[in-house]
Amino acid sequence: MVETGQTPAARSIGIPLGVAQITARLERLPYSSWHVRARVIVGVATFFDAFDALAIAYVLPALIGPWHLTPQRIGLLISVGYVGQLVGAIGFGWLAERIGRLRTTVLTIATYAALSFLCALSWDYTSLFVFRTLQGLGLGGEVPVAAAYINEWAKAKGRGRFVLLYELIFPVGLVAAALLGFWIVPTFGWRYMFLIGALPAVLALVLRWLLPESPRWLAAKGRLEEADRILSQVESIVSRGGKVALPPVQAMPAVAAAEARTCWGDLFRGIYLSRTLAVWVIWFASYFTTYGMTTWLPTLYRTIFKFPLPQALKYSLLINVAGLAGTAACALLIDWTGRRTWFAMAFAGGGLSLGGLWYVGASDPRTVLLYASVSFFFISSISLAVYLYTPEIYPTRMRALGSSVASAWLRVASAIGPSVVGFTVGSYGLANVFLVFGLIALVGGVIAGLFGTETKGRVLEEVSP
Repeated sequence: MVETGQTPAARSIGIPLGVAQITARLERLPYSSWHVRARVIVGVATFFDAFDALAIAYVLPALIGPWHLTPQRIGLLISVGYVGQLVGAIGFGWLAERIGRLRTTVLTIATYAALSFLCALSWDYTSLFVFRTLQGLGLGGEVPVAAAYINEWAKAKGRGRFVLLYELIFPVGLVAAALLGFWIVPTFGWRYMFLIGALPAVLALVLRWLLPESPRWLAAKGRLEEADRILSQVESIVSRGGKVALPPVQAMPAVAAAEARTCWGDLFRGIYLSRTLAVWVIWFASYFTTYGMTTWLPTLYRTIFKFPLPQALKYSLLINVAGLAGTAACALLIDWTGRRTWFAMAFAGGGLSLGGLWYVGASDPRTVLLYASVSFFFISSISLAVYLYTPEIYPTRMRALGSSVASAWLRVASAIGPSVVGFTVGSYGLANVFLVFGLIALVGGVIAGLFGTETKGRVLEEVSP
């Protein structure tokens, strides 16, 4: 916990207290055990967000028979959660600009955890449909707001690795959902997946006292004394009470305090118009592909290839493991390659793999496993890296809003993708599903390569004045 008592830190370093000074002090902080602790605490919430988001994919195969689910109803049940996430992403992103990153994160966690418990109590298709929609509100809001929070504690040097090592917890949550789904659903029943997803309710009760608010957000809102007090306490922890000298504070470009209210139109003014449109395409293309396939693959193996439930879940688990490997590679390499290059290369690798699967046909389950795993290695890394990149291209006054609105395209893509799979499989065959996904990925790669903004090694306030 970081106390917020008065400190003379701003006066002691001889720089007038202001937004630029808060930025300079954040930039001089070496990464420490305090930063690791912050990432772990927020990471627990993000882990369960991922777990709850994907749990439905491993629940549905067990409900097909008892609830007499058709492919159309399956697609709708998958998609409706993302509709809720779309609303939650925009709503909570707007709220985070007004009441703060941390308070908003607490609200999102409480929402998705409570609704996960209600999902476990569902008695029919309609009840699960309603609870899953409402759960999406919290799931949609937590990740982009938490990503903005972690980004605002990061400094320019090594920010990619710092943020993505935290974001790795999301694909770990996806793999955990696959592992536990593989074991729990056949053994104990589908309701236990949702009961596990309700555990973060405990975290929501204590998170506000475990971490401080973002000093960047406080400073941007004109609450400079609060930002100073919080940052001074963190400096004391990192320097072990002054026993270890911190690097000197470097001069930063002057940063104007934000307006009291951020206007939605700011996302489309000046340099932010092209950034906003490009990042929306990146979000849509990556998640249209990844979520469209991950949520459907267990059911496809079960219905088209007639796999027993355990084997269907096992094949889906292997694909998620490949995605985790790709995201780990991204976390280690993106500060070297840069954001724009990584996006373009990963989209190309994933798109060509999916196009190859369409070309050779998707009649053999092992062929589907191989090509889908290769595509997941590449495109899953983009699904992770956009949580690093999007907060970087917006200023503090609209960082959470810009990130949340951009992530809303994740929800649009995730709502459309499963329905497209259901329609395409029924009308044109499985192979053409992968052709559609491959083409979308290639379009994303072209947009990222042509219009992406390189942010590697640059201070947030320099990238986004």
